[in-house]
Amino acid sequence: MLIRNYVQQLKKEFKNYSGADLIKDLMAGLTVAAVALPLALAFGVSSGATAAAGLVTAIIAGLVIGAFSGGFYQISGPTGAMAAILMSVIAGYGLQGVFAATLIAGVLLVLCGIFHIGRLTSFIPAPVITGFTSGIAVIIAMGQIDNFFGVASEGSSAVQKLFSYGRLGFPVNLQAVLLGMFVVLFMVFFPKKWNAVVPASFLSIIIATVISVVMKLDVETVGAIPKTLFLEDRLDIAALNLQDIKGLFGPAVSIAMLGMIESLLCGASAGKMANVRLNSDQELVAQGIGNIILPFFGGIPATAAIARTSVALKSGARTRLTGIFHALGLLVFMFILGPVMARIPLSALAGVLMVTAFRMNDWKEIRYIFSHHFKGAAAKYLITMAATILFDLTTAILLGVVTGLVLLVSRLSHIEINYEKVDMSRINNADERLNKKYENAAVAYLTGTIIFANTQNIEEILVKMQEFDTVLLSMRGVSYMDISGAITFMQVLAELQKQGKKIFLCGVPNSTMMMLKRSGIYDMIGENSFYWSVERALLD
Repeated sequence: MLIRNYVQQLKKEFKNYSGADLIKDLMAGLTVAAVALPLALAFGVSSGATAAAGLVTAIIAGLVIGAFSGGFYQISGPTGAMAAILMSVIAGYGLQGVFAATLIAGVLLVLCGIFHIGRLTSFIPAPVITGFTSGIAVIIAMGQIDNFFGVASEGSSAVQKLFSYGRLGFPVNLQAVLLGMFVVLFMVFFPKKWNAVVPASFLSIIIATVISVVMKLDVETVGAIPKTLFLEDRLDIAALNLQDIKGLFGPAVSIAMLGMIESLLCGASAGKMANVRLNSDQELVAQGIGNIILPFFGGIPATAAIARTSVALKSGARTRLTGIFHALGLLVFMFILGPVMARIPLSALAGVLMVTAFRMNDWKEIRYIFSHHFKGAAAKYLITMAATILFDLTTAILLGVVTGLVLLVSRLSHIEINYEKVDMSRINNADERLNKKYENAAVAYLTGTIIFANTQNIEEILVKMQEFDTVLLSMRGVSYMDISGAITFMQVLAELQKQGKKIFLCGVPNSTMMMLKRSGIYDMIGENSFYWSVERALLD
């Protein structure tokens, strides 16, 4: 099924493809390569691997994932979000652990695509996604303190590294700081209209490198860039053992989950720009295949990246060849400019990542949440962000989703019950017989859900209706009833019957009626006790 859909997708994509389209794809691909180069190097370093690993990841991801992607516009490669996870994996298991976790995550992503698991991402609330994105941004920025200031730290997480400065000291390398600040200020103040021609990150890295070389600054650099796609440090199956694989399964799940969320969110956003819907299952399979292959080259996890994808579309991308050309462009950079890239200051790359981390935040949504005082959304955002920084992505998302569910249940559990004595003079066509029949009747108007969390409110009906001999329950506003609510509701109705009161249930929605029938309430009250409205019940 996936293969057939993929073939159909290719036929549609390349229908009437012309030489002009090829030129557009080529130029868009080279533009994306210029944007991707500094990011690939920076994310490779920030993950705890090497700049070369980031570059190889971008090349292989562009070729493999780009070829099989669920949307022609998707550009994949290393991302800052992944770097945040990989730091702790490298600290515990080394690069071989990263490679193994990437391979496992790739298998999980393929399975997610085959079994349509990607649809579950729609159940993650928007504030949770915003929260973990902000948390990852903080981790990236904290992880670049060493390179930006030219200092050293210890620890397996950004928080541990931060606290280690108190023990190790903070001897700042002023030359590194000045280069990093130059890159930050250059990217911030670089005109947007020029950025469409020459990416600010690319240009700032070139200038910073020239300054560093000409002035012979004493700063750490990227180091040697190998002229091969098969890095010396790559997956060695023989070096793995069962104990390590068990320990790496948790991080692999986090990598797969993040890859799925990032890729599908990127596809949804870019799909609107391109007016072409993403095939989410195909995209997950593509991401999985790419991440299965990457470790054998020495690459780190890859996922679709919204920054590079949006550049591709704005640059006139027509087909998935854009992603492939972007990868080939990076390959040319690697072979021709390797000696130059080796001299790029790490503080300059740190500056790129500092700005990238800041821009990762969805500031528009964050301002919207807090300016409109959405307390529930703010709680989900803050809890997820804090958990991302202090724990890991999986824990953060779980806490965010659980917080959302708790808040949702809290809101859904609210049921409003208004009581009103029947006044037959307000009803048309009511005769003296009916006036006398319902002179001691009352209506309870129920609005909300009847669930386990508000059964106490339902029990109050007994107290409120104690003095009346006819009880009408208007249930038009009851959209849902769970089994706990049904049991309590049945007990209340049974007690009212025991007291000899007449009971009428009015305006029951279909979904609620189904629960009344399944729980036995319908049979207990009897078909003749149900009416479309309170007025019809009183006029019968």
